[in-house]
Amino acid sequence: MPLLRAAIYGGTFDPVHSGHLVVAGRVLVLFELEEVIFVPACVPPHKRGAGITSAFHRFAMLALATGHDERLRISTMELDAPERPYAVDTVERMQNAFKSSPRLFFMMGADSWAEIKAWHQWRRLLKMCDLIVVTRPGYDLEASVPPEVATIIDTRGGSRQQISEMLNTETGPRVFLTDAASVDVSATDIRAAAQSGEMKKLRASVPVEVASYIEKYALYQN
Repeated sequence: MPLLRAAIYGGTFDPVHSGHLVVAGRVLVLFELEEVIFVPACVPPHKRGAGITSAFHRFAMLALATGHDERLRISTMELDAPERPYAVDTVERMQNAFKSSPRLFFMMGADSWAEIKAWHQWRRLLKMCDLIVVTRPGYDLEASVPPEVATIIDTRGGSRQQISEMLNTETGPRVFLTDAASVDVSATDIRAAAQSGEMKKLRASVPVEVASYIEKYALYQN
C-alpha cells in the first residue's frame, strides 16, 4: 500500500533522547503520518573536532530507540553522502526514493525556523515540501519569511481533527506550526550527565536501551 504522508526528522541525534521520540510520536498522530524518518546528519568537516559522536554509534542508538515502532524509520541518506549535507538535497533524494508520491513533511525546531533564511537554498526548500515547525507552548514564534514565499498555517493549540481538516484543505507546500509536542530535554545535559556518571539522570532522559548502550561503550566520557 503506497504511503500517503511521511515526515523527515533530521538532526545529529547525539544522543537520541525521549524528547525526540515524544515529538515524533505526537506529530505522527496530529498530522496523520504513516512514517517519521529519522535522518542522522553526517559530521561536517568543520565540526570533526567538536566532539560529535561517530555515525556508527549515533545510528546504533537510533536503532535501539525506534525498534519498538515500525512507523519510526531511519535513513542513512546523509551519512552515505557527506558531500551533500543540505536539507534541499535530502528532501530531493527522499522524494526520488519513494515509489509512490506521498505528501512529504520536513520537521524542524523553532530555533531552526528562526534561522531558515541562512539555510542553503531555503526558498527552494519551502517550495519542495511541507514543513512542520515544532515549538514549545507560549513561545513567541514570529513568521520569519515573507508571505509571498510561504503560506504559514498556525496549528498551535489545535486538535487532531482541526489539523486533519487543514491538511485536507491546504494543498501545496505549507509551513505548519505546532506546540503540541514539546519536551524539555537537552542533549547537552545528557552528555554532561554521562560524563559525570549521573546514571539516574541519564536513564530519565533517554530510552533504557540507549542508556545501557552509552554505559557499555563509555560514550561522552571525554
